[in-house]
Amino acid sequence: MNTTTEEKGMFWSFPVSHFSYFFIWAIVNGYLTLWLEQVTHLNGSQAGIIFSMMAVMSLIFQPIFGYVSDRLVMKKTLVFVILLAGTLIGPFFQWAFLPLLNSTNAMVVAIVTGIYLSFVLNGGVSVIEQYIQRASVTNNFEFGHSRIGGSIAGAVASFIGGRLFLWQPNAIFWAASLSAVIAFMMFLFFDKISDNNVALATDNLSDRVNMKDVLALFKVRNFWILGIFYMGASALYDVFDQQFVIFFQSFFHTVSQATTVYSNTVTVQMFIEMILMIPMPYIINKIGARNGLLIYGFITALRIIGTALAPNWIFIVVLRLLAGFEMPLVLVSIMKYIGLTFDNRLYATVYALAANFMKQVSVFIFSALAGTMYDNIGFQHTYLIMGGVVLIITIMATLFLDKEHTDPNTIPKM
Repeated sequence: MNTTTEEKGMFWSFPVSHFSYFFIWAIVNGYLTLWLEQVTHLNGSQAGIIFSMMAVMSLIFQPIFGYVSDRLVMKKTLVFVILLAGTLIGPFFQWAFLPLLNSTNAMVVAIVTGIYLSFVLNGGVSVIEQYIQRASVTNNFEFGHSRIGGSIAGAVASFIGGRLFLWQPNAIFWAASLSAVIAFMMFLFFDKISDNNVALATDNLSDRVNMKDVLALFKVRNFWILGIFYMGASALYDVFDQQFVIFFQSFFHTVSQATTVYSNTVTVQMFIEMILMIPMPYIINKIGARNGLLIYGFITALRIIGTALAPNWIFIVVLRLLAGFEMPLVLVSIMKYIGLTFDNRLYATVYALAANFMKQVSVFIFSALAGTMYDNIGFQHTYLIMGGVVLIITIMATLFLDKEHTDPNTIPKM
């Protein structure tokens, strides 16, 4: 078998790996709040501790995992540790969470749960993503095509998660465990890489990353520009969506009507996202990763500002569907941009810090601030401010974000 044929044959397992890992994300995040309310009867503050700990611990896990991933390069040690922890989600919530809740302080259980889920999800996502990105380089396939599996996972989890919850609430966690087992098996037996091109992903295996390299990264201006862009555009994208459904309901006479329209809109949005993941890598190759990020920023600003000014729910639905364009843009662009701009030995560190760590800090700050603004000045005025911030930061990125290097050999080393 020639090298090209062999590399093409090394693609198809990765979308399955993406699907199985992001299914865990989707089903746990989609139904955990409902489970805590209806099964454990935790109050809002106790349940909030879990999500707060997930956010706070991700700020610890992400930089550590990024550095360890860069040290391991293509070794799957950390991937396996995270997925093994994921297989225990079902047993944890079935046999540990509830008994501990009855025998000890609820806050203690909430803190432990937040740390555990952050390890598997908030911290683990950058490990899984960066490994598959590096594998895409060695096997000559597009990361975005593999990431379609993650988009499909969100739709499937939404479809079957509610049915599982109605049948048996704890079943959602056992489904997550089963998906983690599948992901573990995929990485163990099927996700192979091409040794012929491994140097392209590792950028000189003999030159191992050390802490001095990581510290040098903080002196790079473009690292901070990228981080600030993510803190503005991507974080405010998430904050904007947090309570969007409440604003959306205000345009309808009944909650049920609003819920139906919103659910259908999100379904169409996810369908658009999945379809666009197919051509998006080729589009980004044509227009450039930097331009892809900037277009994402401008679309995000347009969607937020447009929502604030929308006269009725039809306009809001149209703007909401733009999210189906935003996610493929940013997911494909950020992966390509880091690989074409920064020292590839620090790929996972840059991704973990600039695209995840700084974003989480921003979400943590803006979430509370946005909630206060909703109460004091209303959704429309808050959205106008949010959209204005995204627009300003995107314009700044247009001026200061470095262009990517077309030749990998010209990428500066730390």
